[in-house]
Amino acid sequence: MNSKKQKEHKKMSFKRFLNSIKYSVDGLVNAYQNEQSLWLHAMCTIIIIILGFALKISFIQWAIIVIALVIVLAVELLNTAIEATVDLVTKEIHPLAKVAKDCGSAAAFVSSIMVFIICCFIFVPKIIALF
Repeated sequence: MNSKKQKEHKKMSFKRFLNSIKYSVDGLVNAYQNEQSLWLHAMCTIIIIILGFALKISFIQWAIIVIALVIVLAVELLNTAIEATVDLVTKEIHPLAKVAKDCGSAAAFVSSIMVFIICCFIFVPKIIALF
């Protein structure tokens, strides 16, 4: 495809923008319907929000927590995409497929640990101050 046809093909339009939003929402819905880890993160997020309000955390602390939670969600979605892509390419147990899936899972795990550590830094001093 020459560059003129590529530009025509990629032409910006409001309909194209709305479609991209629809595809993103479809991805979120699919992930929450099919990925147990996202439900676990959703439950943890609810607990974190309740703790945040109960302990009256600052605006900056809220910002840090929200950014961390969004990072976890993004990494979980990327992990889901990696798993789906590997499954599309091969159903057999292949060492490289295992590496791809394990690394995606490890990335999700590391991002979850990050949120846990951030929440400890924010909530533990406030909980200790209550006693």
